[in-house]
Amino acid sequence: MSTTAKPATTIPVAKPFFGLEEEQALLAALRSGWVSQGPRVAEFEKRFAEYVGANHAVAVSSCTTALHLAMLASGIKEGDEVLCPSLSFIATANCIRYVGAEPVFVDIDPLTYNVDPNRVEEAITSRTRAILVVHQIGLAAPMKELAEIATRRGLVLIEDAACAIGSEYFGEKIGRPHSLMGCFSFHPRKILSTGEGGMITTNDGALATRLRRLRQHGMTTSDLARHGASKVTFESYDEVGYNYRMTDLQAAIGLEQLRRLDDMLERRRYLASRYTSALHKIGWLQAPHEPSGYRHNFQSYMARLAPDAPMHRDDVMQTLLDQGISTRRGIMASHSEAPYADKDWSSRLPETERATRETIILPLFHQMTEQDQDYVIECLQTIGG
Repeated sequence: MSTTAKPATTIPVAKPFFGLEEEQALLAALRSGWVSQGPRVAEFEKRFAEYVGANHAVAVSSCTTALHLAMLASGIKEGDEVLCPSLSFIATANCIRYVGAEPVFVDIDPLTYNVDPNRVEEAITSRTRAILVVHQIGLAAPMKELAEIATRRGLVLIEDAACAIGSEYFGEKIGRPHSLMGCFSFHPRKILSTGEGGMITTNDGALATRLRRLRQHGMTTSDLARHGASKVTFESYDEVGYNYRMTDLQAAIGLEQLRRLDDMLERRRYLASRYTSALHKIGWLQAPHEPSGYRHNFQSYMARLAPDAPMHRDDVMQTLLDQGISTRRGIMASHSEAPYADKDWSSRLPETERATRETIILPLFHQMTEQDQDYVIECLQTIGG
């Protein structure tokens, strides 16, 4: 049995971290009278672009809407195919279907859980138009190899960077585009959270302008520009757009989250290192792999059961829950869900199938104490006998 006291409440798998600064920023936004998309959104976009090293950032209502706009702005349409991993939250595949295109699932590298460039090359057909790459739970995908394939084969490369804020690839932050666009999430399970929200980064100025119009019903002149104009100004609507705006309330929180981001990343990496050290001793639970030149942000800490694990993954999860520890299954396999189960993907995705069965996400969040983490580790040790 664990020698560390059981916590009074269940240890969550994730928990957003908001402080007094976020509360004060939100109150100031409320009192300003400008609560929809306005000056704070513009400031958040500017600061976010500076942080990741992109020329432009476009704030939207979620990463899913960011991905949808990325598909539209790339010209992806009905009849096209887009290569992507099945091992990802279902929004990755859904955004392809939103524009009438078809997701073609590609298998993963079993060590990193990121899409395997060799499998990408094999999956390209005459209908392939784009590669949608996912940085799995905060570990960068092999962008150099994927960019080379995309350039050589004339494909659009887009990054689903939902989990990857602060992650690094050979010294550069994800979001400093190695692709046409990168799409981020600010959901509460992400490191930087605005409750809901997303961001698209790009180095293409004309593309950023179009994305800003698409997020606001196709409007050619934004509310902020009209309110600041010295002459009467009328907008036009040159194409069908969407209501995918971020609010100034969300951006006010996001600005404060961005200021504390490096501290949150440092804390997560420290806690992740403690887990990794412990798992090396436990043996039956394998720590995440971090290749040389890559820097994980540990948006989640996903471990994998070894073949000699003492029980099934789901039984491990239930045993921990019985002891007041919340976990989650590893990344889902989208091809197993009803909207994408119309084809026999299983034979083409063996590593994806194994990974989704064998992985488990352990609790990791900024406020997690070493005592709580020690309790999780001791409970894992107990399972191992």
